Amino acid sequence: MNKSLKKIRSIADYQFGKNAGSTLFPEETEILFSRTTGRIRFVKVNSKRLATLRPTDGLLSISILSALLLAEKRKMFNCFVNVQNDVSEPIVSGGDVFAVHVVKADDEIRSQNEVIILDEKNKVLAVGRALLSGSEMLALKTGVAVKVRHGRKVS
Repeated sequence: MNKSLKKIRSIADYQFGKNAGSTLFPEETEILFSRTTGRIRFVKVNSKRLATLRPTDGLLSISILSALLLAEKRKMFNCFVNVQNDVSEPIVSGGDVFAVHVVKADDEIRSQNEVIILDEKNKVLAVGRALLSGSEMLALKTGVAVKVRHGRKVS
């Protein structure tokens, strides 16, 4: 295993939980580097983006494809927010998640964490950045809980 693959797997394990790196990034993972800095920038498999390594904090910003891979083994990871089914449509279209609509959130979620938004049936709706901790999402009844980055396009 090359050094770069080991690095992104370690970051994923730190960010999402043990074994997230091997779940997300198989051996045939393609790692693209920034032309200007030479650092890891994009992570792809079969020409599909799985994640981007954020230069600001060194953590991963994941795609819907990665969210689907992590959701398959949901019990192993700590990055999920469940919302009411009736707000699924605005969220898949890229709308933010409001605290009042959160029905379940992993306790380990902290503000600024990368999270995966699911409906009540655990279907992946979107990925985004938490603005509140998991317990705050459940306790508060106003405000944005998750800033959605990518909604899952309805096909």
